[in-house]
Amino acid sequence: MLFKRRQKPKTRVLVIGLDGVPHSMLARLAADRVMPATASILRSGHLMPMTVSLPEISAVSWSTFMTGVNPGTHGIFGFTDLKRDSYDIRFPSFRDLEAPTFWDRLGETGKRCVVINQPATYPAREINGALVSGFVAIDLRKAVYPAKHIAALEAMGYRIDVDVTKPEALFDDLGATLAARERAVEYLWDAEEWDYLQVVITGTDRLHHLFWDAWQQHDHPRRAAFLDYYRAVDGLVGRLRDRFLKLTGGLEDLYLLSDHGFTGITQEVYLNTWLRQQRYLDYDKQAPESVADISAETVAFALDPGRIYINTRGRFPRGTVDPAQAPELKAELRAGLKQMTYQGQPVIRQVFDGAEVYDGPLAEKGPDLVLLSHPGFDLKGSVRHPDLFGRTHFQGMHTWDDAFFWSAAPVSKDLGCAPRGSRVTPEGHIDIADLAAIITAPLV
Repeated sequence: MLFKRRQKPKTRVLVIGLDGVPHSMLARLAADRVMPATASILRSGHLMPMTVSLPEISAVSWSTFMTGVNPGTHGIFGFTDLKRDSYDIRFPSFRDLEAPTFWDRLGETGKRCVVINQPATYPAREINGALVSGFVAIDLRKAVYPAKHIAALEAMGYRIDVDVTKPEALFDDLGATLAARERAVEYLWDAEEWDYLQVVITGTDRLHHLFWDAWQQHDHPRRAAFLDYYRAVDGLVGRLRDRFLKLTGGLEDLYLLSDHGFTGITQEVYLNTWLRQQRYLDYDKQAPESVADISAETVAFALDPGRIYINTRGRFPRGTVDPAQAPELKAELRAGLKQMTYQGQPVIRQVFDGAEVYDGPLAEKGPDLVLLSHPGFDLKGSVRHPDLFGRTHFQGMHTWDDAFFWSAAPVSKDLGCAPRGSRVTPEGHIDIADLAAIITAPLV
């Protein structure tokens, strides 16, 4: 008598990204039973603090996540950058990413991937599967690959992002956008025969920027709404967990992560104002509009959010600094920046040389110095502020070393990633550049 051999279940990987959710905050929300489904997941595996890219912004961190290499190899150094041979500002897009994503590499082996609301992937490009771009996507029709899914997403009222220009309506918008995100996951879960599926929730980041004080202050009038949104996020996480468990029979190939941490803002810090006060920078205009207005006497300037560039001869059109003098100038800037204080508090935690944090063929395109502030000091590259310190309506800012990663299995320290994300990763932290190797391991 012949017996049929039971077919081995297909390996699937599910990744849930919670944009801007700190390790410390997630642990607190789980312990306080605000997120019971997430708490159940955390108890069944390993929650780790994670260090992200420098600078600690979504465009750079998510690009590092999706490629498994640092900006010196993938080429995205900020949400903005300079046009070639110019001081004019440009906004890098997915076209500027110089390294393949890990779903590109999985596709080459025949694996199909579904990637939903991934920041820094606009305009969408071809993958073996389906891609729906996230922030900063402008036109849904350019944010979806393949185009056959556009009509279904439009019909379900899919939303790319919330409208942060209307804080008074934010909580309603957050709920509607989260519901639309879940409808897209349900649709693509069934529409595509996938091996890898990923969804990123970006409403968490938007909430933190505008209402971080509602997390910090227990008597805040929006405190209940803040926690209710996290209960809704937890509901989605729990439903995805249950559906994945039903599909695979286990959670060993489920992963949760964030792309940076968050903290409250004490003051915004306008670095170009400091550079001007210290006579490293000057402008041709009395009321400058951008770094394009710097004068030929400028020796250093800043771009968001904490990137310092030496105005080196041969690198920039009006460069005045001899490359041989750059090391001495960087040391001088480092010492001066470390002395900056606000009401007796130190502002700058560390000043990294670009060579410390970037390696790869594109490293020379990055900043000469990268600043890491003490929590609460939000570094800005604006040229329009006459004062060194100030405040806007934003309540929360990103942090570098309080992101999180969760996996069912402990993470091996011998990850074999080359080049790694940052050579300055604190002891005990995983680096976001390591995740590509970890989460694709079951599929390769």
